[in-house]
Amino acid sequence: MREQQAVVDGQPVSEASGPGGSLAVPSPSLRIIDTVALTVGVVLGAGIFKAPSLVAAQTGSGSAMLLAWLLGGVASLVGALCYAELASTWPHPGGDYHYLYRALGRGPAFLFAWARLTVIPTGSIALLAFVFGDYASQLLSLGPWSSSVYAAGVVVLLTAVNIAGLRQGTRAQNLLTALEVLGVGAVIVAGLLLAPAPAGAVVPAAASQGTSWGLAMVFVLLTYGGWNEVAYLSAEVRGTRRSLAWALLVSIGVVTALYLLVNVAYLRGLGHAGMAGSEAVAADLMKRALGTAGALGISVLIAISALTSANATVLTGARTHYAFGRDSVLFNGLGRWHAKANTPTRALLVQGAITLALVGLGTLTRQGFQTMVEYTAPVFWLFFLLTGVSLMVLRVREPNVHRPFRVPLYPLTPLLFIGICAYVLYSSLAYTGLGALAGLAVLGTGALLLVVELARTPRGGARRAPLASRLQRPKEAT
Repeated sequence: MREQQAVVDGQPVSEASGPGGSLAVPSPSLRIIDTVALTVGVVLGAGIFKAPSLVAAQTGSGSAMLLAWLLGGVASLVGALCYAELASTWPHPGGDYHYLYRALGRGPAFLFAWARLTVIPTGSIALLAFVFGDYASQLLSLGPWSSSVYAAGVVVLLTAVNIAGLRQGTRAQNLLTALEVLGVGAVIVAGLLLAPAPAGAVVPAAASQGTSWGLAMVFVLLTYGGWNEVAYLSAEVRGTRRSLAWALLVSIGVVTALYLLVNVAYLRGLGHAGMAGSEAVAADLMKRALGTAGALGISVLIAISALTSANATVLTGARTHYAFGRDSVLFNGLGRWHAKANTPTRALLVQGAITLALVGLGTLTRQGFQTMVEYTAPVFWLFFLLTGVSLMVLRVREPNVHRPFRVPLYPLTPLLFIGICAYVLYSSLAYTGLGALAGLAVLGTGALLLVVELARTPRGGARRAPLASRLQRPKEAT
């Protein structure tokens, strides 16, 4: 029998685990560099090769476009400051689920966990798998359903890699993130040093849409999305809790710098008008700098970027499902941690199955990427907003808890974060179609399951103390 240390009411206790690891709990095994690589890998995804042309089309000049990307970095930093306090104070594999449970109660936490299982990370993985499939099909087509075949293969492969163990998952992530950053660096060099300056590009009619800051920021913030995933690894990070907060902030700084540089490169190589009229801005830049070989190379890069973000989302997404299973009556089968592999095997399997179903949905609509964006966005920003509310509730409810990192300028910073989330939530509903309604409908079914969950819970409260209280690390000395 193997012993794993957990904490109940601030006191360390042991949970015995057998060969299957059914009672094992996460152990701190991630280095800070692993955490930074995962965060950068999630955020620095394929969106930076698609969104810049859309942002340019909604802004009136190159300087306005760069300002939009800078504001996106600032908005992400505001959110990261809020998450840094939450994740460093309550390191927990459930991330937002734990904060919502602690601050707002079982109902909102249950709905969030259901959304994580059926909409948010599963939809994001499917979205990224379709991006990989689209670009891989340009390199080697597998027939009329080539993109979907590649997408399904990516889901199966990455799920298997992460089931093999946390070490395998993080090693793969570190390698993919390094390749991704090097690739983005190649685009920056090509735009700043190799591509000839555009000679008076003419704005295509479709690109002359005027300025729409609201829509531009929707695209920008979508591209910055994903940095909060580090919260789901907070119970597995070595070192002090403050180190986790700084890793998150460093990651946002790195991504913001890269996004600004790559947009300067696009602007230098194509011009603002050329960006606004481009259907594939990165490919157009590389073709201008290096010819057809450059365009082919960027297709490989975008495929790697999608694979990087998908792998990180597979790894972090399953942590919420595990925490959910530890607290839930209906979904208790998800709450099993494999001690030897140090990973939630059952949660990964269920997450993979649901993601494959969403790949099937995207295949039926024949608009896989767009369908998944619409499906995930409103639900994602709704719970992002509630997490910001949770920070303020916990400041009032638990004022004496030791906080290794405190969000500066409280309460202005969390209020600003809540306002940003409310704005993007509105925009995600105003600018999307039936996919958004499908995501909200799936969330609605979670409300029905919540009624069943509460009915099956033994009288007197939860069937056991929530994982929120059973997996806290001991407090650090101040």
